[in-house]
Amino acid sequence: MTTEAEPARTRRPTKDKPSVLFDAPGPRARLRNNVLTLAGAIVLLLIAYLIIGRLNQEHQFSGKLWEPFTEKDVWTKQIIPGLGGTLKAAVVASVLALALGLIFGLGRMSDHKWISLPAGAVVEFFRAIPLLIMIFFAQAGPPAIWDAFGRSLPPVSAFLALVIGLTLYNGSVLAEIFRSGINSIPKGQSEAGYSIGLRKGGVMLRVLVPQAVTAMMPAVISQLVVLLKDTALGYIIAYNDLLNSGLRVVSGNFGNIIPSAIVIAAIYIIINIALGFVATWLEKRSRRSRRTSARTLGSGAGAPPAVGMGSL
Repeated sequence: MTTEAEPARTRRPTKDKPSVLFDAPGPRARLRNNVLTLAGAIVLLLIAYLIIGRLNQEHQFSGKLWEPFTEKDVWTKQIIPGLGGTLKAAVVASVLALALGLIFGLGRMSDHKWISLPAGAVVEFFRAIPLLIMIFFAQAGPPAIWDAFGRSLPPVSAFLALVIGLTLYNGSVLAEIFRSGINSIPKGQSEAGYSIGLRKGGVMLRVLVPQAVTAMMPAVISQLVVLLKDTALGYIIAYNDLLNSGLRVVSGNFGNIIPSAIVIAAIYIIINIALGFVATWLEKRSRRSRRTSARTLGSGAGAPPAVGMGSL
């Protein structure tokens, strides 16, 4: 009598799968983590309860303070134009920062010292300066420099100053993201490109960069979300953005600073969540593409398992 061999059971991936930087917790560790999570949630709920109770005592949730947001003019003349100013500055600065980051990221990887050293100096310089200082200098610096030479220069607009500051700072951060993403591609990919006669520029643009897009996508989108939130610094130089028009103008006219802050914060949260969904969709799409999918050095690369030691 013969019996058929049972099919090998596939092991389902566990939620707490160990990795290089993380050991799967045992029963006691999971219990301790659950207890700490529950305690933290209770503390946060208690803090939220106290804050909401205090605001309620100050009548910050009265219908009179929220009534302006039911009026059409408040949205069409204040909030929506301010949102348009925020998105305009964010889109322009994002495009310029991506271009600047790609140029200086590739420049730092150049074999020529006269390219890599200046590119590295520019990136490190603008990464080290606070963004607010760069915005102030972009607006007040050029007129002051021209005045020192006895010439007059029109003041820089708030929009241009904000875009320059956002571009320089976020472009320098994106340069490091691009460089680390390209370096995460296994060395064999570039060696394969050289073996078919490509030069370094061709290997970089045709082999490494398209594959590194998948590895860089989450970090790039995260940095663009930071850029979008940093447009709120235009509030300091009186740029007509969402924070300025929605918080300063509306609350100044109706005396409802707390409700205005809550509404403006909710709009920022919705925009950032939307960007997060876009990032997730782009990452999944790029991973499904055979042309741009690559196994990076941090995603399972390494020596193969010994014979008979593979996953069940």
